[in-house]
Amino acid sequence: MRSDCPLNFGLEIFGDKWTLLIIRDLMFFGKRYYGEFLESEEGISTNILADRLAMLEKQKIIVKKKSSTHKQKYIYSLTQKGIDLLPVIITIGLWSDQYATKLNPHRDIIIGEAKKNYTKGLQVVTKRLQQAHLQERD
Repeated sequence: MRSDCPLNFGLEIFGDKWTLLIIRDLMFFGKRYYGEFLESEEGISTNILADRLAMLEKQKIIVKKKSSTHKQKYIYSLTQKGIDLLPVIITIGLWSDQYATKLNPHRDIIIGEAKKNYTKGLQVVTKRLQQAHLQERD
């Protein structure tokens, strides 16, 4: 950690494109397996993906465990710490929706609920993520 600035702390952990896109894929596109992350349209390389997944696991933003349905694969899940990044992802999405000249149609998957009602949208998505990522591990 280069400084004790709160913004620096966050940027050291989730401040690069690939980390936030992996979190986005976990939150909104149901991607849970290594191969699914590789299929994202942004085209992450295998070495960067492996590095970011390991870092996210070390930071306790995600957990990795053997898949119960695919014994040779690992499944990735968000922790509560990872789910707590939802407002960051939504806020970036809302800002982009306001200023970007061209966004793909998937934007409504990410910001749709929050664009209608920010607080309610966060609550709805947080609950869905907790059910999908936390309850299945119990």
